[in-house]
Amino acid sequence: MTKQLVLVSHGRFCEELKKSTEMIMGPLDFIHTVPLLPEEGIDDFTAKFSATVKDLDDYIVFADLFGGTPCNVVSRLILEGLQIELYAGMNMPMVIEFINSALTGVEAKYIEKANKYIVKVNDVLAEMNDDEDE
Repeated sequence: MTKQLVLVSHGRFCEELKKSTEMIMGPLDFIHTVPLLPEEGIDDFTAKFSATVKDLDDYIVFADLFGGTPCNVVSRLILEGLQIELYAGMNMPMVIEFINSALTGVEAKYIEKANKYIVKVNDVLAEMNDDEDE
């Protein structure tokens, strides 16, 4: 697998998302994390991100929050001319979609996958209950 995934977030969310995904999918050496820690500033995060991706030839980035510092740092790098594919609003279905796409060669649909798994469970359960009553 040549394409790499870089997860960026406020705090250790990106690291824990990777760990949680590994519980399902196994070890993921092609996924890298760059957390923005409370004691760090923009320059610190930019340096960490740059160090993480400096040896990666082909990668995409998932950020936790559109408009947050991790996403803004990568956005600024894009505006400066770096060719980076960036998605904000990362979640586990997106990470699993990345892995499955890499394994199968099928084009990933990150936004579609992320949206599909945003579900109000109460409504699903109520619908199931209604179906049982009929």
